[in-house]
Amino acid sequence: MDILGVDVGGSGIKGAPVNTETGELLTERRRLKTPKGAEPNAVIETIADIVRSFSWHGPIGVGFPGPIKHGVVKMAANISSAWVGLNAAEAIREATGCAVTVINDADAAGLAEVTFGAGKGVKGVIIMVTLGTGIGTAIFTDGKLLPNAEFGHLKIRGEDAETRASDAARQREELSWKKYARRLNRYFREMEKLFWPDLFILGGGISKYHAKYLPLLTVNTPIVPAQFLNEAGIVGAALAARQETR
Repeated sequence: MDILGVDVGGSGIKGAPVNTETGELLTERRRLKTPKGAEPNAVIETIADIVRSFSWHGPIGVGFPGPIKHGVVKMAANISSAWVGLNAAEAIREATGCAVTVINDADAAGLAEVTFGAGKGVKGVIIMVTLGTGIGTAIFTDGKLLPNAEFGHLKIRGEDAETRASDAARQREELSWKKYARRLNRYFREMEKLFWPDLFILGGGISKYHAKYLPLLTVNTPIVPAQFLNEAGIVGAALAARQETR
């Protein structure tokens, strides 16, 4: 089944049709800049632009940077607070005329990796961590998702982890890879003590540079880069829409 996957990020909104039986993107992805302030109307129109660019009329899955319950946004950390309480699935459906499923973006990335990627066939507890404008997390036990786990907001030294260890923090503070790795290490150690996972999967835009910092981490749990790298959210959003369609 072919479904259009869309990944809404703090800096860019990306989309492509996905073969949900294989996880393959059917075309080159389309990326547009996230509108300044990430207000609902502007973001929804950008999503609609991506949909129109593919002349798409089928189901759409959207990965969204916040917890989602029954299509409704429950919290906004790196986007406009005007999203809170909005039924994003319904609003995007009205703008595109397509059936829409909305899922937390880290949950979407995790679905892709557990189904087709680095977590496929792995038993036990898997934690997907996406590093970008913030830190997204998704937790799976034997392939079953615990939705909307917002552990990017775990307090470390009195601050949200993502204010110190996101890719945005690395760029903002111009951290060397060595200094950034120390911050990431502290975060992963805290997550390790809370969950005792069997595997961490690292995604987000920074995952393509994993060779620069993963070897510097010293946690006991294996950490591997996402197989889909920064396309995991697109693939996983399409998978979420397939699950809902079925």
